[in-house]
Formats: sequence, structure tokens, C-alpha cells
Amino acid sequence: MRTFTYGECLFKKVECLSSKQGKITKQDKAQVVYELRHEFPVKALINLAGIPRSTYYYWVKNFDRPDPDAELKVLIQSIYDEHEGRYGYRRIRDELRNRGHVVNHKKVQRLMKELGLKCLVRMKKYKSYKGTVGKTAPNILNRNFKAERPNEKWVTDITEFKLFGEKLYLSPILDLYNGEIITYTIGSRPRYSLVSTMLDQAFECLQDDEGEELLLHSDQGWHYQMKQYQHALKGKGITQSMSRKGNCYDNAVIENFFGILKSDLLYLKEFENVEHFKQELEKYIEYYNHKRIKAKLKGMSPVQYRVHAHQAA
Repeated sequence: MRTFTYGECLFKKVECLSSKQGKITKQDKAQVVYELRHEFPVKALINLAGIPRSTYYYWVKNFDRPDPDAELKVLIQSIYDEHEGRYGYRRIRDELRNRGHVVNHKKVQRLMKELGLKCLVRMKKYKSYKGTVGKTAPNILNRNFKAERPNEKWVTDITEFKLFGEKLYLSPILDLYNGEIITYTIGSRPRYSLVSTMLDQAFECLQDDEGEELLLHSDQGWHYQMKQYQHALKGKGITQSMSRKGNCYDNAVIENFFGILKSDLLYLKEFENVEHFKQELEKYIEYYNHKRIKAKLKGMSPVQYRVHAHQAA
């Protein structure tokens, strides 16, 4: 009966730890044995825990020592909370470096695990292809997603949200130079005005004759085959490019943005109604452009990267 009591107490505490942080480590088991050491024989607890005696005493020596990573853990928790759980260990590592703390990504990963922090991430894709309803353009972009300067290569597409029994359609333009969202429109129906209004807003970002060196890539959705759309591009001297039929990888960057958006916003937050979602979407795109850092942008946000490059030029 007494051996059963050892096991019952031990496994109850271990199970409690497991529900809080997932995988149980030898350190966790040693901690449980340490907490029960005054109630039951340590030797019996160690055997039940299935850890070597030397491992237990190693951790006992360290339990009362001050945590050398205490301040770093506070900072990691602060960054994690500031970005509402959207950052994983690599992006937190980059943000730590931005704040003057050079830390190996493996250490950040370990400390996040100790803190029980996980990136709270990962969608029906809207298909606007309706066959050839107008004129298609060649795939000039050809998966060359690298741009040397702003307003050299833009990509666009439409995605769908389902909220409160309603559908919403988002139509953004993304600059391949830094991943910045140039502009966007959102509407309850995927009408052509969703795209035409987006274009008008994007054209305001261009200086005189800047469109003549700009490439705008999309899929073969019916909006982009429309004469009005193609005429608007020609009016600005913009070259049109289209993905090959049914090949989402030809427009992978905007597809990736949609995935990030839905993971960071749609699946992470709760909304009171459709209007509330629109407000949060506006806030998120502002956050995405100005604060959300990227490793390939040297740990800067899209806007920070653009401004930094302009100042360095």
C-alpha cells in the first residue's frame, strides 16, 4: 500500500507538470522527487521516477542557486507578450539582437520551453479563376521574387475570410523588395471594384514615370483578365505578369503573406463582429509593415528595412 502511495503522489505531480508545459524532462522529475523528499524515501521516489541517482543530486545542487537567465527570461516573455504569441524562437532571437542581446537561437528555444512559450501558429483559398474571360499575360516574373529597389516588382491576389456567417474578400498589393503591403481593399463581394480601387490607391504611391519600370504579377483570376485592369496598368506603363494556370507557387510570396495573416490574426484573436475584424485587420497590417521583423530583412520590419536602405544609399 505504501509503495502505491509513493507512485500515486509522484505521478500526480508529474502529470500536473505535463499538462502545463508538455514534455517532462529529467529536471522536472528531479524537482518532483525533491518536493516529496520529506514525505517518502528519496531512493524509492528516484526509482519510481526512472532517473539516475546522480542526475537527481545534480539538480538538487542547482535548485537553490539563482537563475543566471532570469533577466533574459523576463525579456523573452515581454517580447512574446508584446507580439501576442506570434513570434517563435528565431524571431525572438532576432528581436533580442535588435535590443543589444546576442543570444544563440538554441538557447532562446530552450528558455522559451522552460517558460512554456510556444508560437501560436497555422485556410480556404479563394479561387478567382473562371477560365479565359479576357486576355492572359505571360509569366514574366517566373518565380524571381527578388527585387533590388522599391516599386520594382509588386504581387497581388485575393483571399477569403468567413466570419459570423459572412464572407469578406481581401485584395492587397505586396512589394517584393521588402514584403511591405503597399495598399489593400476589403469587401463583402469579390467585385471588380475591389481590385480597381486597390489599383487607384497603389498608383498614388508611385512617382512620375515610376510605373514604367514596375512589374505587377497576379494569378489568372478573372479580375486580372479584365480589359479595365489591363488598360489601367498600360496607362501607368506597368508590365503585367501572370502565374501559369493552377500553379500557386508562381505567386508564393503573396500566398505566404495570406498564411501569416490568418495565423497571426484570424486564428489567434476573437472578434465581436465583422466591423471589429476589419478594425483589427487594419491594425495588423500596420503592425506587419512597421513592427513585425523578418530574418531575411536583417531582423527589421518591412518599413524599417526600406527606410534603412534609403538612408544608407
